[in-house]
Amino acid sequence: MDTTDLADGIARGERRALARGITLVESARADHQAQGAEVIAALPRDRHALRIGLSGTPGVGKSTFIEAFGMMLIGQGLRVAVLAVDPSSARSGGSILGDKTRMDRLSREPGAFIRPSPSRTHLGGVARRTREAVALCEGAGFDVVLIETVGVGQSETVVAQMADLFLLLLAPAGGDELQGVKRGIMEMADMILINKADGDLKPAATRTCADYAGALRLLRKRPQDPEGYPRAMMVSALAEEGLEAAWADMQTLVDWRRREGFFDATRAAQARYWFEEEVRQALLSQLDDPRVRAGMDDLAAHVAQGDLTPVAAALELVQTHLRR
Repeated sequence: MDTTDLADGIARGERRALARGITLVESARADHQAQGAEVIAALPRDRHALRIGLSGTPGVGKSTFIEAFGMMLIGQGLRVAVLAVDPSSARSGGSILGDKTRMDRLSREPGAFIRPSPSRTHLGGVARRTREAVALCEGAGFDVVLIETVGVGQSETVVAQMADLFLLLLAPAGGDELQGVKRGIMEMADMILINKADGDLKPAATRTCADYAGALRLLRKRPQDPEGYPRAMMVSALAEEGLEAAWADMQTLVDWRRREGFFDATRAAQARYWFEEEVRQALLSQLDDPRVRAGMDDLAAHVAQGDLTPVAAALELVQTHLRR
């Protein structure tokens, strides 16, 4: 594959080239990953999209919100890319990848690009190479990149390390409305959007929004937030209400962070984080080496027989097989 031609196609905004580029960086093959790195390096460096991470529990309406929000952005003349991460089966490793079918209107828009990806065994709500996929979408000239996480709980904070804004979508009348005071994903959120604020659920959404607004005031103020942020708002993706107000608040927050220097500082810190993460993954990949695997199997047998403790066996493996 000619990586230069592929990079040129992505830079021209060709959807097929972009899809091939993402397939390349998501591949587990070392040669594909090397080619993917070459493609990213060849892309224009002066293109920057607003990266928006979005999480929420299953059934909260993430896909419906993304479609309505994306259609609104396209109506304003922006190009929108959606990277949706679907959970993978622990048994078969497969994923349904149904997000694209749930965004029927958005998928037909020329200014939109939707790419579902399997999470495989990667934790944190995103796929292993989502960050590289974001870089490819930026190189293709998209103005906004929406990163939808798997949506399984409070551990999905990795997306905050690749996004400029992190949105948490919640449903009204979901039980204990003050679960939000728990640490974790709430501390990472820049905005909390109470979805489904329409019809019979609107009164419940109003109460839920007030509960979370109060919970946010209890959290320690972050230096990267102006007065009034993070905030809770009500939206209805189905009725397409509150979307423009939410977008205006997002722009206000981003503009303030740019003026105060937090925007660039956060992206620099994220780049450092992903460098360190690549180092960790490279070290973990050594465990797949046949020599190391044989040593692990031998030590595991001794652990199973009670001759060695797990801690002692692990220390011996590191000292004898991984230190070079």
